[in-house]
Amino acid sequence: MTTERNYNVEIKDTGDHKYSYAFDFDVMHPYMIKSFVPFFNKGNLLELGSFKGDFTRRFLPYFDDITCVEASDVAVTEARQKLGDKVKFVNSLFENAALSKCYDNIVMTHVLEHQDDPIMVLKRINDDWLAENGRCFLVCPNANAPSRQIAVKMGLITHNTAVTPAESAHGHRYTYTLDTLERDAVTAGLNVIHRSGIFFKALANFQWDQLLQTDIISKEYLDGCYKLGQQYPDLCSSVFLLCERSSKNPD
Repeated sequence: MTTERNYNVEIKDTGDHKYSYAFDFDVMHPYMIKSFVPFFNKGNLLELGSFKGDFTRRFLPYFDDITCVEASDVAVTEARQKLGDKVKFVNSLFENAALSKCYDNIVMTHVLEHQDDPIMVLKRINDDWLAENGRCFLVCPNANAPSRQIAVKMGLITHNTAVTPAESAHGHRYTYTLDTLERDAVTAGLNVIHRSGIFFKALANFQWDQLLQTDIISKEYLDGCYKLGQQYPDLCSSVFLLCERSSKNPD
């Protein structure tokens, strides 16, 4: 796309859709970390797309050296207020970011679908930023989540991989499935060594937010959805690829 984007506007809530929900912060973030921890490398971490630092905070117990690249200066300012000098922030587009070292761990959660050229960004990860034995943790919302498929059957969304007007207003360019996410990762030169899903999800985010304010949903039920998601990754809220660097770049 050639239209200039305003990343500060894209992170704002709209009249009928939030940029992020309590479900994201209170459910998805903890289960993402739980999915990542067994695969963490010792060393440093690069987070691509840190938003306002809420997910970044969850890495502090695991890493002393954290760098975040974020396009929105409004988000960076708020994240710095929350995290102070515990994290280095780089306010830049991924296309332009000049980083002085490579990273043992690179995390990109719910960010790739916002990119105008996702393969180019993934190539930068593989070619420029990922250490020789580094690992990339790549997570995207799943087009085939049951909540989304139900919305299609209700006529609210035209098809599973559609980008809705609300999503577009928040900067979404793509809606990934497990196979199309792996396609782009492999095209960029990354080696996929593990694939999974995070949290079986049959309700929309706003419905989850309402339920989480009640005692209907127990911690055991949430854990059950997390475990079921590992069994049925294509029916999860998010799809997850663990990738390593490839020294052989595709033509």
